[in-house]
Amino acid sequence: MSDSRLMARIAAIAIAASICLAADWSQFRGPNGSGVGSAARLPSDFGPRKNVVWKTPVPFGHSSPVIAGDLIFLTAVEDGARSGVGNEKDKFVDRGKLYTFAVDRRSGKIVWRREAPRERLAQYQTNNSPATPSAVTDGVNVYVFFQDFGFLAYSIHGVERWRLPIGPFNNMNGAGSSPILFRDLLILVCDQDSGSYMLAVDKNTGRVRWKILRPEATRSYITPAVFQPQHGPAELILPGPYQVTSYFAATGEKAWWVRGISWHPKSVPVIDGDMIYVGAAESGGDLEIQKQFPSFAELVAGHDANHDGKLVVSEFAGDPKMQKLLPNLDLNNDGVLDETEWNFYLARMASRNSLIAIRHGGSGDLTGTNVIWSLQKYLPRCTSPLLYEGVLYMVKEGGILTALDPKTGEILKQGRIKGALDDYYASPVAAAGKVFLLSQQGKATVIRAGADWEILASNDLEEDTYATPAIVDDKLYIRTRGTLYCFAEKE
Repeated sequence: MSDSRLMARIAAIAIAASICLAADWSQFRGPNGSGVGSAARLPSDFGPRKNVVWKTPVPFGHSSPVIAGDLIFLTAVEDGARSGVGNEKDKFVDRGKLYTFAVDRRSGKIVWRREAPRERLAQYQTNNSPATPSAVTDGVNVYVFFQDFGFLAYSIHGVERWRLPIGPFNNMNGAGSSPILFRDLLILVCDQDSGSYMLAVDKNTGRVRWKILRPEATRSYITPAVFQPQHGPAELILPGPYQVTSYFAATGEKAWWVRGISWHPKSVPVIDGDMIYVGAAESGGDLEIQKQFPSFAELVAGHDANHDGKLVVSEFAGDPKMQKLLPNLDLNNDGVLDETEWNFYLARMASRNSLIAIRHGGSGDLTGTNVIWSLQKYLPRCTSPLLYEGVLYMVKEGGILTALDPKTGEILKQGRIKGALDDYYASPVAAAGKVFLLSQQGKATVIRAGADWEILASNDLEEDTYATPAIVDDKLYIRTRGTLYCFAEKE
């Protein structure tokens, strides 16, 4: 390994340590979103009646467990009636109460819970929830975000420190991005159908330190990662719609960007030394030959009956497909399709599913210089990649697991996960030489890590699972739809 690469890796380890502080799994997907734990031993066989240290009933919510010392933090929605939104088949509102929970890591006992104000009822998609963003903690306080209120900060003992209402948000599928901490800043990406931005808040006071607009971005569900170069200030890596963007963490100033990923990203970037791995995929983005669409001027020329330069549903009387599509393209919900909204749609339809490897270094548009390799197939829509012991893993819907060489992008091994061929929302995590995969139907598969991976065990949690597991002190913490589990290998 070169001296520069070694120094970059040491810097990355140092910044991950500074993020975690007293916490062992301080944010969504653990240290800097990597999904990698430090356990020496973890069970391969586990389930509701096998290798259970404890299990605790918890209310509905998709946020993943985060851990500080002896406490686990979750958010949830409780005692709510779910109802559909108009004629939308997969959109809902939930009228329940929003809570933050602290659970004792040793016993599973709920230590405290605090209700959050709920000033509005945002809609969300079937595979989302009003409590999807995960908490983040510095070991002294815990910080939570609810799309129907904003930020709340509590001490680890449940004393409210401050609150900051933000929103409302214009995201037709509901929020999904989790906050992270960088030094004394609490950072949240607020990409939405219109008015996207990123916010940094003083973690001690709740005062806004900086806010930068992202006019090039529509909705996303990503959680950023922190990159610390060998020389220079720390950066926030955001795999936003259509491009990966880096911002200086202290100020929010844009540093560089790389074009060429799909819209609607949901994954956390993976950082290793001076390399950054980012994946984004959506249905239709893997087509070899993409459809051709008219420009907005051509669309107006053919349909703008009143010549006002804008388009409404009634002007597509002879085109039922467009009449059905137009409400989904109306990003600001004003009942009118304008040129900006149509151009976003064109960008969405032209975007390609991609996993890209970016070497750090430079400023401005680095698309033509810093992309080392890219892959356009076999990419998951929701889960993040996992880099563990020199192998890059991806698991996608249908239970397809792919292992890649992170240096070249070469596929080392690919196969379907027997008995778990459904959707995946929980991202893979790893420790103790094992990779843990959780399907939406609660099938938990344990893989022996390596280029020639193999299945060690297949387990059934008997409930839907959306949350990503946490790993601390040779224990595996998994949240299902109604239960929080602690698993460990018994003596």
